[in-house]
Amino acid sequence: MSKGIILLAAGGTGGHLFPAEALGHELKARGYSVHLVTDSRAERFAGSFPADEVHVVASATFGSKNPIALLRSGWKMWSGLRAARRLIGRLKPAAVIGFGGYPTVPPLLAATSMGVPSLIHEQNAVMGRANKALASRVKAIAGGFLPESSGTYAAKTVITGNPVRPAVLAAAATIYRPSAAAQEFRLLVFGGSQGAQFFSKAIPAAIGLLDPAQRARLNVTQQARADDADAVAEAYRALDIPAAVSPFFADMAERLADAHLVICRSGASTVSEIAVIGRPAILVPYPYALDHDQAANAAALVAKGGAAVVAQADLSPERLAELITAAMAEPERLEKMATAAKQAGRADAAALLADLVVAISAHQSVQEFKGEHP
Repeated sequence: MSKGIILLAAGGTGGHLFPAEALGHELKARGYSVHLVTDSRAERFAGSFPADEVHVVASATFGSKNPIALLRSGWKMWSGLRAARRLIGRLKPAAVIGFGGYPTVPPLLAATSMGVPSLIHEQNAVMGRANKALASRVKAIAGGFLPESSGTYAAKTVITGNPVRPAVLAAAATIYRPSAAAQEFRLLVFGGSQGAQFFSKAIPAAIGLLDPAQRARLNVTQQARADDADAVAEAYRALDIPAAVSPFFADMAERLADAHLVICRSGASTVSEIAVIGRPAILVPYPYALDHDQAANAAALVAKGGAAVVAQADLSPERLAELITAAMAEPERLEKMATAAKQAGRADAAALLADLVVAISAHQSVQEFKGEHP
């Protein structure tokens, strides 16, 4: 018999859905029924999400200053809020948990106005706009990389870390084995939905500058936008480099565990998964992130010695070639980075966040929870 329903709300991107998925698995294991509220973008992730039901509720951003666009956004948000109130009234969840993105706004507004215990989880070191709008209304804020004791909402903030999916926890059991001279060197490159375009040109160009002996060692996995994938794959064929190129890899956790070096953006879920699995990384913060949250996320892992961070503006093909060449020549350094990254990982984040959800659903205060979880 179910202990009750927990309603998870998340925007339809991997960065929001992956930690929600991890929490969902943990709550299901504890006997709760899990429902997900999201948007239509979530379809490609839905296969592994442990939801008893998935609900699509209308939402909108307010990025445009056009009066007609603002009216449309307002109407869409109002419609979503009414739909969320009906959904919550029907499901009667024990708690509603938001993971960021505008699709979380209607269900969290509805929950807080209806007296349903609610909290938000912020993956990044800088709070996103949707979570900022909700922070004053919810009972608790769980943080991945948020500052621990400062900020307006420090009193109700609990640092849980970012929950990672079961596939990531399974991949973390794979021990890092450095690639010695002349052995195959597996390079993994990915950038998220917005951040992959730069890598599509820069990485093949950099690899083209490597010595033939270095290129002969390389095996590349690269995430590329659908518009770029064919050109990236052709570039590697021309260089005679074995390469898997795709807009999306369902087995990304396994590919992370298989990599000798990762070059990627520094979204919160990415940084957290690299740390839990324990792999050396060159992090390239997405330079157009509104709050520069990726630079702050990268700093958290760099401080532990688990990654290097390089600004995109500094990454010419020549500079990238130098970085890849140095990594291939220094297996001991990469092994130390992998160890440092793993020591920074929070494999227990999903369990701790689930503890907080259960406490909030039982109307326990954040101060009581912090007293029991120092």
